[in-house]
Amino acid sequence: MLMRPGPLVVVGDTLLDVDVEGEAERLCPDAPVPVVSRAREHRRPGGAGLAALLAATAGGGAEVVLVTAAGDDEAGLCLRELLSGRVEMVRLPLDGGTVTKTRIRARGQTLLRLDTGDGRAPAGPRWDGDRRDAERPRGGRPGDGRETRRAVAAIREAGAVLVSDYGLGTVEVLRDALAETSAPVIWDPHPRGRAPIPGCALVTPSEAEARLLCAVPSLTPEQTARRLVRDLDVEAVAVTLGDRGAEVARRGGRSVRVPPPFPVTGPDACGAGDRFAGAAALALRAGASPEEAVGEAVDAATRFVRDGGAAAVRPSVSGTAGRLSVSGRLSVSGTAGRLPAATPGDRFLAAELDDRPRTPLELAEAVRAAGGRLVATGGCFDLLHAGHVSLLRRARALGDALIVCVNSDDSVRGLKGPGRPVVSEEDRVEVLRALECVDAVVVFGESTPTSLIETLRPDVWVKGGDYAEAGLPEAEAVRRAGGEIVILPLVPGQSTTNLIAAARAAL
Repeated sequence: MLMRPGPLVVVGDTLLDVDVEGEAERLCPDAPVPVVSRAREHRRPGGAGLAALLAATAGGGAEVVLVTAAGDDEAGLCLRELLSGRVEMVRLPLDGGTVTKTRIRARGQTLLRLDTGDGRAPAGPRWDGDRRDAERPRGGRPGDGRETRRAVAAIREAGAVLVSDYGLGTVEVLRDALAETSAPVIWDPHPRGRAPIPGCALVTPSEAEARLLCAVPSLTPEQTARRLVRDLDVEAVAVTLGDRGAEVARRGGRSVRVPPPFPVTGPDACGAGDRFAGAAALALRAGASPEEAVGEAVDAATRFVRDGGAAAVRPSVSGTAGRLSVSGRLSVSGTAGRLPAATPGDRFLAAELDDRPRTPLELAEAVRAAGGRLVATGGCFDLLHAGHVSLLRRARALGDALIVCVNSDDSVRGLKGPGRPVVSEEDRVEVLRALECVDAVVVFGESTPTSLIETLRPDVWVKGGDYAEAGLPEAEAVRRAGGEIVILPLVPGQSTTNLIAAARAAL
C-alpha cells in the first residue's frame, strides 16, 4: 500500500457534546421521572470535531486538520480549548450560538438529551474555482475570505478528506473545493446534510441514513449499497449495520459483508460512526482498498463501542493540552490524592493517586474513598482465552476498577481434578496483570472467594453465563457486603476445557 502525502483533513460541522453523569436511585415525587443526583459534567467535541479528535488519537501519529465553523461564545471557546494541541483547526466564522447536545445519564444509560444552539456557517463566501477576491463577502466579516482560502489550501494539500456533514453550512461553503480535490474523499452523511458529491472514494451512511439516500428504501443492505454506488456516482459505499458490521459495495464490483471482530457488548454506540469514518479515511490515505478500509473501520468502531463509546472520551480543559482520555482511561491531576467522582467507563489507575504500589485491599479502599464503583470477579483463569478477555473487559466497563480473584493451584486441583491447572498460579496472575482492563489480581486458596468478598466488599460481583445467581455459593457474601451480582453472557465456543481437548486431539 502506498501512503498518500498530506494530512487527513476533516471538513464539517463541530458541535459541543456534554454528558451529565450521575446516579438515579429514586423517582421524582411530582412526576414519574428519575432524579439524577451526584452529577458531574463531561464535555467533548461532537460531529466533525469528534471525528477529527478520534482520528488524531487513534495511534500512528496521523496529522489531522479540522476545517469547521466555530463561534466565540462560551461553548465555542470550550470546543477550541478541547481541540487545542490535538488537531490543527482552520476556523470559519459561525453565525449564531454553538450547537450543544447535552445528555443526562445514570449508570451508563441516557435518560434525556437536550439540544440548544442555532449556529451555522454563513452562506458566503463559497469557493468558486480560483476566485480570490472574497475578502469581505456579502453580510460577512473581515477575514472570512482569507479563512476560506486557508480551508481550500488545506483540502488541496490533503492526503485524504473526511466530510462530516451535519447540515450546518460548513460543507456547503467548501463544496466546490471538495469536488476539485485529487485526494480520496470519504463522506459521512447526516439526514440534515446534502447528498455527497460525485466521485467520492467512500460514502459511509448508517442503515437508516442509507434508506433516506436511496430512492427505493425497502432494499436489503447489500442491494442498498450497490444502488447507492450507482445513484450517487461514487466509487464505494459502506452501509454500517451496528453490531452486524458493514456492507460494502464498490463501482463495478460485488458487495461484501464485513462482520465485527467479536460481539459488541458496549451499551453506548454514540460516536461509533465518527470512529468508523475516521478509521476508513486513514486506511484509504494509507493506500488500502475500500474493502480493506472498511475492515479496519469495523474493527475500530467495534472496539470503540466496547470500550465505552463517546462517553469514555474525556479531553482535559485544565490547560494541559496533551492530556486526553479516550476509550476509558481517566487522567487524574492535582495533589489532593482523590479521584473525581467516577462514572462507568472511567479508567481508575492507582499509580496516579500516589507513587506507592497498592495492594488489592488498598485499591478497594481508595476507590470507595473517591466515590467510585468497585467491580470484582473470580475464577481459575487457566489457559486464558478470548472468552475470558471478553468477560473481563465487560466487567471493567461496569465500574471504575476491576479486581480479579484467582483460585490458587491447590484450589483449582480441588475443583477440576489432578490434571489442572495447566498454567501455574504465578503465570496466571502475571498474564492477568498484563491486561489493561484489570487493575489488581489476588489469589485465594479456598474453594470459593467468600472471605475475599467480605474483605474487598465489591459493589459488583461478576460471573460468566455458565452460572446462575441462585447457585452461586458466594452470592450471600456479596449481598451482605452491599453488592450486586451481574451474570454476563459467555462468548460461544470459548472454554478452557475445549482448548485442552483440542490440544490433546492434535497430539
